[in-house]
Amino acid sequence: MNAIPLLRWQLDVSWSLTALNLEKLTDEECVWEPAPGSWSVRPQSDGSWAADWAMPEPDPVPMTSVGWVMWHVGFWWDHAYSHTFGDAYASGKTLDFTASAAVTPWPGSAEAGVAWLTACRDRWAEALDSLTEDDLGSTARSGWFAGGDLPLGQVLAWVNIELMKNAGEIGLLRRLRTA
Repeated sequence: MNAIPLLRWQLDVSWSLTALNLEKLTDEECVWEPAPGSWSVRPQSDGSWAADWAMPEPDPVPMTSVGWVMWHVGFWWDHAYSHTFGDAYASGKTLDFTASAAVTPWPGSAEAGVAWLTACRDRWAEALDSLTEDDLGSTARSGWFAGGDLPLGQVLAWVNIELMKNAGEIGLLRRLRTA
């Protein structure tokens, strides 16, 4: 099997588990905080929503809400896409990760959050489908990640792993709330 179909299969499996954990998600579940001091998404005075964020991260990192984890998925996926296929890649610019996180809004509801993540997934899958096997061994699109030494194929695999990890976090948070 070539690597691109394998990466696509891995993305599809990761997404199916993510979608399963997002099914019937409510606004209340998105902002439920599992512990005092949890990071969450919060309405701002201008009507937008922002995620709690600090760089460097505190140690230990606070617990998070489902909405925060969804924001995190959308934020890193937007960031990864821009650097790998989008504006940052095309212009050769490196986006400031901390500044990007500070201005990436939460969509404001479970329904809008799921739509956002679905759009991120669709855009990523389309970009993945446009690649060749030769692209996977190159660092031309992956220089922004982990010091720039990893080939694109490894960065794509990381995106799938990160998505799977976050799907598990969302599922666990929803089960904790039910308990």
